[in-house]
Amino acid sequence: MREAAHPGQITAYPAQRTVPQGRAGRKDLFRDTPGRVARKSTTREPIIQESEAIEPEATRRDADVAESTRANRGWWDRNADEYQVEHGTFLGDDRFVWGPEGLDEVEAELLGPLEELKGKDVLEIGAGAAQCARWLAAQGARPVALDLSHRQLQHALRIGGSFPLVCADAGALPFADASFDLACSAYGALPFVADPVLVLREVRRVLRPGGRFVFSVTHPIRWAFPDEPGPEGLSVAASYFDRTPYVEQDEDGRAVYVEHHRTVGDRVRDVVAAGFRLVDLVEPEWPAWNTAEWGGWSPLRGNLIPGTAIFVCVRD
Repeated sequence: MREAAHPGQITAYPAQRTVPQGRAGRKDLFRDTPGRVARKSTTREPIIQESEAIEPEATRRDADVAESTRANRGWWDRNADEYQVEHGTFLGDDRFVWGPEGLDEVEAELLGPLEELKGKDVLEIGAGAAQCARWLAAQGARPVALDLSHRQLQHALRIGGSFPLVCADAGALPFADASFDLACSAYGALPFVADPVLVLREVRRVLRPGGRFVFSVTHPIRWAFPDEPGPEGLSVAASYFDRTPYVEQDEDGRAVYVEHHRTVGDRVRDVVAAGFRLVDLVEPEWPAWNTAEWGGWSPLRGNLIPGTAIFVCVRD
């Protein structure tokens, strides 16, 4: 690492160096209805966040790196408490799930065989409350949990763990070259960044030769469908090829949430442009045991169209 990060505290880096990221997110899975009054928390830490007084306007317009960064950091800091209350049971304290289908790393082994994780240096990007990093530590790995949102990492502190927490920018990672054996991101960072190649190049830089980066995002085909779990979410409503960002903005036109769309081809080209070799693209099927609805994810839609895309990349 360029600077020391220690367990039991959050190491923060300058905000101006950030590009947007967060724990798993996109239009619906990690974005509940904006402007809603937060429910009472069941966590062990008091809720002190305040909801926005006015519901933002949803629109489609350009949003650059700086605007996306500021908006998404603020959104996750404001909504981290409610997010952890609503979704903490599904995520668990020390479970590694790749998306709403419930695909678990215990079964998938996308980072490699479980017995080979011991002693590996692993960077989790967009860690949120660091559930995945906590699972990695239990396997004997040496994880570092990084997130753009300070409030999300406060929840990681609340749950506990013996690994470093770093509040920093996915596009300017505060680590030396070749610091990690593996990197992972379960719905973190990539859906929110205006320049995904910048993030991917940074991840490649901090990986050692032969290192693997696995990241999951909303399946790009979902961009064409409404964010609805029922039958109304099964009809195409927008162009899959329209890359115009989804933006929620306040009454002054300032973005308070931004999400960026990439097609499947875009994602593949981004991976290659960053210097990675794509070794697998996983599209998890909806399992029979999962009867939950989460945002626009549901058994109905999950049995018909993919909801998650997982990219498995190697730094040669």
